[in-house]
Formats: sequence, C-alpha cells, structure tokens
Amino acid sequence: MWYVLHTKSRHEKVVDDQLARKSVEAFLPRITVRSKRRDRKATIRVPLFPGYLFVKTDLHPTAHLEIVKTAGAVRLIGSRQGPVPVPDETIASLKIMVATDTLVSTGSRLKKGDRVMVVQGPFAGVVGTFVRQRGQGRVIVNVEALGQYASVEVDEEDLELLPKILT
Repeated sequence: MWYVLHTKSRHEKVVDDQLARKSVEAFLPRITVRSKRRDRKATIRVPLFPGYLFVKTDLHPTAHLEIVKTAGAVRLIGSRQGPVPVPDETIASLKIMVATDTLVSTGSRLKKGDRVMVVQGPFAGVVGTFVRQRGQGRVIVNVEALGQYASVEVDEEDLELLPKILT
C-alpha cells in the first residue's frame, strides 16, 4: 500500500534519494514552474505537495522504522489507528499528471485562521495567523501584539503551518 510521508521543510528530494538507497519504493511528484528569483528566468522542478512524498510499504514494524528513521523524514500521515493508505488509483493519476508538461496547480495548503510561522526571509521566526492569498505566491499574515494586529506580506513558500497542538 502507498502512504504519505511528511518531511522536513525542503527535504523532499533528500528523503526520496535516501529511501531509494534503502530500496524503499517512493514517489515524489514534481512539477516544472518558473523560478521566482529576480536575477534569472529559469524553470525548475518543485514538489507538487511541498513537505510530502509517497512511500510504498507493507507497514511491517522493521520497514516502518526504516522509513521514519530516514534523515529528513518526520512521520507517516494518519490517525490514531495508524498511517492512512492512499489508493493506488490516486498514485497512478498523480504519475500521469506529473509526466506531462501541462501546467498543474494545487489548492492552497493554508486556510484562513491557520497558525503559521515564517521560516525564511526577513520575517523568519514570526508566528501569526494566515489571513488570505494575495496572488503570485504571496500571502497576508496577521501578527497579534498588545491586543492589536500588524499584517505582513510574505511568500507562501516561506511559511510553515504550525501543528494544531502548538496553537
């Protein structure tokens, strides 16, 4: 069965490579996008789902431990009953989608009210509340201080969703 593996921010490719070395079947769906850097106009391959990749495993305790022990891996996504499987048809569909050069877009991983932390850029370390999409990969985040709000605009890729436990 296929499962979703959560990785550290921007560690998807490293985890994918390490799993391949361990002979664990993994799938990292990547799409081609234009680089957002101002100094060059290149196209780059980025993960379709930043922070996640798919692994095929039987969830035998040894195999499960080997997967989560991989440097950069965080955990298999699931519920209290354990990791939740992803249907084979979903993986097959994703493989078809990323095999084409057609533009593939995803919905925002953030919802209004989500607690987020800025992990990169001039506002790194700021914790706030996601307000809305601004367009072209930019988002608005509110920071509460002294009973008032201050808003900052940052790149969505510079944000990390905080787990519900920490909010």
